[in-house]
Amino acid sequence: MIFWKKGRISRVLRSERDIQELLVECEGVPCRAWNYPLLTGEARVGDEVYLNTTAVQLGLGSGGYHFVIANLNRLPHFPEEPGHIMKLRYTPCQLKVLSVEEEASPHHGRIRDFSSLNGTPVIVGTLHSMLAPAVAGCLSEAKKGIRIAYVMTDGAALPLALSSTVRILKRKGMLAGTVTAGHAFGGDLESVNIYSGLIAAYTVFQADVIVVTMGPGIVGTGTNWGTTALEQGEIVNAVSVLGGQPVVIPRISFADPRPRHRGVSHHTLTALGKVALRQAVVVLPEMPAPQYELVEEQLALEGILSRHRVITVDGSPALKLLEQEGITVRSMGRTPAEDPAFFLAAGAAGRFAAGNL
Repeated sequence: MIFWKKGRISRVLRSERDIQELLVECEGVPCRAWNYPLLTGEARVGDEVYLNTTAVQLGLGSGGYHFVIANLNRLPHFPEEPGHIMKLRYTPCQLKVLSVEEEASPHHGRIRDFSSLNGTPVIVGTLHSMLAPAVAGCLSEAKKGIRIAYVMTDGAALPLALSSTVRILKRKGMLAGTVTAGHAFGGDLESVNIYSGLIAAYTVFQADVIVVTMGPGIVGTGTNWGTTALEQGEIVNAVSVLGGQPVVIPRISFADPRPRHRGVSHHTLTALGKVALRQAVVVLPEMPAPQYELVEEQLALEGILSRHRVITVDGSPALKLLEQEGITVRSMGRTPAEDPAFFLAAGAAGRFAAGNL
């Protein structure tokens, strides 16, 4: 079921090319809403809009925001641009993009003639909050001159514009470019799937390291198989098939109150123990002995120690770099001080990837 309400825009709190943050009067109550100009056009003060209020009404993780689904004051005007690939296909929000693979794309030849990633390290995470510490880990190890590309999958949020992390990393010059794969959209490049997304990151952005995670948010059901985090195993396979080196960020926490996420998350255990059919490097952060012993035991029980190469790296330089750059990171509402193992794991993976170029 979808919940809709009508509202009127009272303030435009922030306006960028791909996203607007709005204050909307909705049934006499002020509320916040996101507007994606790519889908519904530019929103202005006084506009009457239809809002999708489903996530807020269900208490889901949208950050307390509604989403503008239609502007009742004007039809959006979209400039004519090339492209024939549809994302969000066969929904009312379907949009046309110029996919990097298309013949009309200036990069079509590079995708067509691709042969191999030539051992390029590809850091494969699950949660979007792994992106910044993974990038910082790369930069703390390789310093200047390294080119890092980000491929965002469609396992969670579809619009890349929702990610404040990506905006910050690009503004600081820490990312060479972004690719949105599958039904995700809004990257510097669009791709039909993860394979062509990886190829685009390598051939177009000439990435030394590629980082892959879903966008903000994740789907989970408390079951081993009912989560979008399992894409991690599938991406490991894709990277290996294309001739890259999969470098896995395990989801580790000793602050999450849910038993299934204590130590190594069941997401990681299932993805690496059952879904990944190719070998990956699984990077553990340095941790206190009792924590490390639990993590090692969990990996052994799932056969991950024998199926994958598991190593340990100090991830703390990544967190120091984030602090120096003034970049604040959180995951599930927790900071690195509150859940250090989670962020250190991403930083460690980044250091390993950059250190093995």
